[in-house]
Amino acid sequence: MNDSGSPITDQEFALFQRLIYRLAGISLSDAKRILLVGRLGRRLAHHGFATYTQYYRLLASGQDPDEVQQMVDLLTTNETYFFREPQHFDFLRNLVEEQRGPGTFRIWSGASSSGEEAYSMAMVLAEHRGAGAWEVFGSDISLTVLARAQAGVYSQERISGIPQAYLRKYCLKGVRSQEGRLLIDSRLKQHVSFAQVNLTLPISGVGDFDVIFLRNVMIYFDAETKRKVIENMLPCLKPGGYFVVGHSESLNGITDRLTGLKPTIYQKPR
Repeated sequence: MNDSGSPITDQEFALFQRLIYRLAGISLSDAKRILLVGRLGRRLAHHGFATYTQYYRLLASGQDPDEVQQMVDLLTTNETYFFREPQHFDFLRNLVEEQRGPGTFRIWSGASSSGEEAYSMAMVLAEHRGAGAWEVFGSDISLTVLARAQAGVYSQERISGIPQAYLRKYCLKGVRSQEGRLLIDSRLKQHVSFAQVNLTLPISGVGDFDVIFLRNVMIYFDAETKRKVIENMLPCLKPGGYFVVGHSESLNGITDRLTGLKPTIYQKPR
């Protein structure tokens, strides 16, 4: 049962599996039924619907794109935190120190969620890029998490992964209405931008990048969608650029256009 008081049938769950796959490329396994009911049940109650079929018809009608976006947001929000998988940030630090040439060093956080990954990148670049120009671009399919990322405000319990030196240098303690929260310093934020990108669709207008992080998102895609996402993103990676995936992920069998340097880190041929 859910907040609307209505159970979901096998047929209804299959409808939502196909819908979220079509919209976001995400494969919802049968084990995710409880998650779907927990997250969407309140939307049924909000609309006064008695069944998931009624809610599906609203989404499929195309008459309420805001509701479709809300459904996507609810089903695609994933866990993230600062300096997750820290060895990737060690790699980034070493790379930045080696590549101190002219031009703007650009990184793409391809599934940036609420921004912790993008701001972790930004702290490393601010610390080790020296006087060189740099930019971080973060994207996600969820507008809800992008709004949080753009705000750059986090609860104190979210910041445990940030090194103390970075905390002191790049973060501010909130006061008054923001008391108990941490704010990303505006001098760091000015180098970071966020936008909605659906990685399963052709990508344009984002520019090209020295490094792309796409971590802990491909576990939600089937093999066909993984191939499509990588093919969509690779034109945005500069020759010689690096593509980084999560520690439970691999691009073996997904693309032959990248060379594996070490587990989870790949390079585009020059």
